[in-house]
Amino acid sequence: MDNNKDRATEILKRLKKKYPDAKVALFYDNLFQLLVAVILSAQCTDKRVNLVTKNLFKKYKTVKDFANSRLNELEQDIRSTGFFRNKAKNIKGSASIILEKFSGEVPKTMDELLTLPGVARKTANIVLGNGFGIIEGIAVDTHVIRISNLLGLTKNSDPVKIERDLMKLIPRSDWTLFSLLIQSLGREICVARKPNHAICPLKDICPSANQ
Repeated sequence: MDNNKDRATEILKRLKKKYPDAKVALFYDNLFQLLVAVILSAQCTDKRVNLVTKNLFKKYKTVKDFANSRLNELEQDIRSTGFFRNKAKNIKGSASIILEKFSGEVPKTMDELLTLPGVARKTANIVLGNGFGIIEGIAVDTHVIRISNLLGLTKNSDPVKIERDLMKLIPRSDWTLFSLLIQSLGREICVARKPNHAICPLKDICPSANQ
């Protein structure tokens, strides 16, 4: 590859072929459930989040249910996702703000989403891109941080700087999809403990595969 832009174009092409049905791995039936699931996914696997939300969304069916929840009870309901005190406080706080300021509807702009507790650009991008079909940026999670560095698409470790680097390389129309493709690769092949270079569709264009 002559440069990062060429490599990014080829990466997209190959991953689209490898994962034609890439989508959010979190289970949800509405936008607030998506928001809750993404908040819970911080420092936690999607598989664990889905196990927790299976019962959580049966117990708390509406935004109002979460807003009116007892904090200590909500903490125990999500305990196994880790950092449960902060997550519970953020979920309950977000539900209250959504009820009070946004008529019970999850807001659909980046600026409004960022006013919710526990919501940074990653969470907002996932909700906007996958929930509303609004493309504002690239969701930079742990998979994207690690793999975009391995692929030589960035040299940064800060999510905001990584997002900025990637937005220069990836066509805007593919920003939401790019994260989903990288996450699929990270879960199946480019696992953190031991990337399986032998079966990776990017092995010949990935700088780390030849180290």
